[in-house]
Amino acid sequence: MADPVHILISGGAGQVGLELQAAAWPEGVVLHAPTRAELDLGDAASVRAAFAATPFAAVINSGAHTAVDKAETEVAAAFAANAMGPAVLAEATRDAGIPLIQVSTDYVFDGSKDGLYVETDPVGPLGVYGASKLAGELAVRAGNPRSVVLRTAWVLSVHRANFLKTMLRLAADRPTLRVVGDQHGCPTSARDIAQTLQTIALKMIADPGAPTGVYQFVNAGETSWAGLASEIFALSAATGGPSATVEAIPSSEYPTPARRPSNSRLSTAKLTRDYGIAPRPWQVAVAEIVHELHAERTAP
Repeated sequence: MADPVHILISGGAGQVGLELQAAAWPEGVVLHAPTRAELDLGDAASVRAAFAATPFAAVINSGAHTAVDKAETEVAAAFAANAMGPAVLAEATRDAGIPLIQVSTDYVFDGSKDGLYVETDPVGPLGVYGASKLAGELAVRAGNPRSVVLRTAWVLSVHRANFLKTMLRLAADRPTLRVVGDQHGCPTSARDIAQTLQTIALKMIADPGAPTGVYQFVNAGETSWAGLASEIFALSAATGGPSATVEAIPSSEYPTPARRPSNSRLSTAKLTRDYGIAPRPWQVAVAEIVHELHAERTAP
């Protein structure tokens, strides 16, 4: 009987982490998703102890300080989670001779490009969150040659707090919602991100020569936040769920502590070329989430 393959998942309580744990893994794969209390990524000794206790074959870091607006004032906390944690993991995985897959974000870009961002485009984060995630990317790439950084954007799922669930909650008692219409991106299913991370991790475990570096994954197509809201409400209305009329507004009418990129559209061509992963349309992914939430809501 083959030895079990142990994979460490950090950020297991987040949208992507929960989907990673729910995914169908090959027989023999054992997932470890410790809580922050059980594994403190900011503490090198805690990480070393975890690695000493278990012979991990790979690490997927889906954990982060993701409160974009709070990060503007919680600078130390953002960099501790988004930069120092990945740096510690990069060192530990390098010393163990195993791959590290790091989840990153569209916020490393300033959003000024006209068209899809590719992995080699100049970075220029607009705020603390993006800067801290970029620092994490650099730490991972410099700290472990056998690493993949996977940037994604506009993450949605049935879990935790996200734009889709917020829209449905607000629509329950508001007939009209004003939603930003001049920021464009690619709505992305956390489940699809998890499946992509799974594919990359298993390939890197099986093949020491598997491709490394920076990649991007989002669902196919693009829209605005207002366009996404309209699609969510059309899908929800068809199931008898909450719906509202969407009024598109400029970003200037919805000021936030952190500036958002006006263009968060990411190319996935490199990922398709190197790992054979072809994203499905965002509308299909969003419909799946809306229908699952409807099934939860109407379950006896």
